[in-house]
Amino acid sequence: MRFNRTLLSVALVVVALVIQVSVLARLQLPGATPDLLLLVVLGLAFVYGPVSGTVIGFGAGLLADLAPPADHAAGRYALVLCVIGYLAGMARPENGQLKSAFTPMAFVVVAALGSTLLYAGVGALVGDTAARHVGLGSLLFTAVVYDLLLAPFTVPLIMALARRTENDPVADSSAGGDVAAGWLASGTGLRIGNQRGGMRLRAARSRAARAGRIKGVKRL
Repeated sequence: MRFNRTLLSVALVVVALVIQVSVLARLQLPGATPDLLLLVVLGLAFVYGPVSGTVIGFGAGLLADLAPPADHAAGRYALVLCVIGYLAGMARPENGQLKSAFTPMAFVVVAALGSTLLYAGVGALVGDTAARHVGLGSLLFTAVVYDLLLAPFTVPLIMALARRTENDPVADSSAGGDVAAGWLASGTGLRIGNQRGGMRLRAARSRAARAGRIKGVKRL
């Protein structure tokens, strides 16, 4: 199950990164670029929890930092998605299933704003002032709009795929076998064992009785 989870996460992150770099970044939309990678991290973290969300976010951000045409310091976006993945994982319900669409959509807005602000803040610390020239307000507004438009088509699909690795048929069948074995051991199996033991005891007594009768006949 862990292998399936890892394989699915890597595949989704790579596909999202390729689409974002080769398609979305070339649309030349005003303001921010639609962040498909962010939505993938959110969808996986909603199902897998904070620890996996942190690891997936860091890996996805690091790939984005190294993918051409990267024009910023490596590790910058990894830090952003690492924090976003952890916070999204903290919002995960116990059963991994969200009861309404409001929570993920609200978190998409928070993640779009938070990732843009955090990315710009880390850039300001390392001397990158590109956000000032573009306009931070425009970046925040367009990031929220673009991510909200993409989220209904991506986040539910990603969460559904992630839940399939959580409900592994092999694990379910083995668990069902264990439950069945436990049920037999605690119920029917013991009764069958007792019945068999009683039958064996009665058979042994009947054989002993027959042997006694035979020995008696010989003594006569």
